Amino acid sequence: KMTKKRRNGGKNRHGRGHVKFVRCSNCSRAVPRDKAVKRFLIKNIVEQAAVRDITEQSVYDAYPLPKLYIKMLYCISCAIHSKQVRNRSKEGRRDRTPPPRFRRVTPAKKD
Repeated sequence: KMTKKRRNGGKNRHGRGHVKFVRCSNCSRAVPRDKAVKRFLIKNIVEQAAVRDITEQSVYDAYPLPKLYIKMLYCISCAIHSKQVRNRSKEGRRDRTPPPRFRRVTPAKKD
């Protein structure tokens, strides 16, 4: 019997047999959707250098700048290369607790 590196085999398709493939956002490699490393990217459409110019020229005093919401799907190679995930030791792989989630803290509204 061969040794297993991971309990889930690197995939999350328990009992499904087959899942659809998606394309990696970086290199376009076909990777199963359950295996792909998923990251939700939120960035401003306007670059930081132009934000002040737009707010000064705007006729509205408090205009919220639009954001770009992208779901990035990476193959394992690109996720490791772009430091989205890191390899872990044998004992570290046994730790199955999910990593801490960083939530944006919104300031309390004033009446």
